[in-house]
Amino acid sequence: MRSPVLHGELVRLRPLETRDAHRLWVSLRDPDSGRLTGMGTSGASTRAEVDAWAARAAELPARYDWAVTSAAVRDGELVSDDLIGEISLDQVDLVLRSASLRLRMMPDYRGRGYGREAIGEVLRFAFDGGAGPGLHRVSLAVISINPRARALYDSLGFREEGRLRDAFRDGKGWADAVVMSILEDEFRAGSGTD
Repeated sequence: MRSPVLHGELVRLRPLETRDAHRLWVSLRDPDSGRLTGMGTSGASTRAEVDAWAARAAELPARYDWAVTSAAVRDGELVSDDLIGEISLDQVDLVLRSASLRLRMMPDYRGRGYGREAIGEVLRFAFDGGAGPGLHRVSLAVISINPRARALYDSLGFREEGRLRDAFRDGKGWADAVVMSILEDEFRAGSGTD
């Protein structure tokens, strides 16, 4: 599904493109990112696989994929259009009106508000029945060893639904996946867009 361009104060979300492959590769190689998202435990992608995925991401069915970029403007022009993170709505089911959310920010851009705003823009799009798919429910899984991400999702209105015990590897140990979701009426009540 082709992702529309979304604008916030801090971020601009645009469809992922082939040119994003190198920065995606760098992000995937970051050990903290892999550990805190659980993505570093499910097998490594090759550079060729990342290149191929970036080239076709915009046309994949049942998902929307965005490059998170800075919205900073100087003299009427974007300062940079480089990927600083990626955010996706995948497993989009238009019958059940549900999808799953995933966010990964590059190390230098974590904890600065970019991810929070990116999630807000994607949720606004997801629950919009005009410009967006008009979803009812968006879910995610946060790894239990990432309390900072958990606090972010809590503050945005996501609610815990349950746990998948020992769903991810953490070195030689295990970590739970905390399943969370937000419903359209909860989002609208929390964002003041009734």
